[in-house]
Amino acid sequence: MKFVDTKVVFREVPEEIALAVNISGCPVKCPGCHSSYLAQDIGEILDTNSLNALIGDNPGINCISFMGGDADPDYLKSLINWIRKYHPSLKVCWYSGRTLENAESHGMTDLLDFIKVGPFIDECGPLDSETTNQRFYQIQHSPEGNVLTDWTAKFRKRFI
Repeated sequence: MKFVDTKVVFREVPEEIALAVNISGCPVKCPGCHSSYLAQDIGEILDTNSLNALIGDNPGINCISFMGGDADPDYLKSLINWIRKYHPSLKVCWYSGRTLENAESHGMTDLLDFIKVGPFIDECGPLDSETTNQRFYQIQHSPEGNVLTDWTAKFRKRFI
């Protein structure tokens, strides 16, 4: 798995200061994607060493947001488990172009605090559109199971 760049962001994960890690090799290739360059196999290797350096270089963040990683969710899970072990104060988010059912089948919702799911469909618009097909969920964990709360509306301008 490779990453192209990172940026500290305030909008991709509502109420959090997140380090967005843009992962390349996206297999979804949504027509009209604003980050279509991420479909290429480009960038630097993303492993625990590079992730640790990125976290250390960005004091003040409280969340890591993986933007992509759909090509290898099992590897992404290993990175998330590493964050949980060595940086337990950080929340973790995943922006996936796949369905929620696909993410759940890989056990991702058991590890995450937030997830954005759904391919970009141009006529539906992005997350801040009232007609978007994409969904953003906060995930709370309990012994009874995961509770997903739809936070998609928080992306609309009237909520910001």
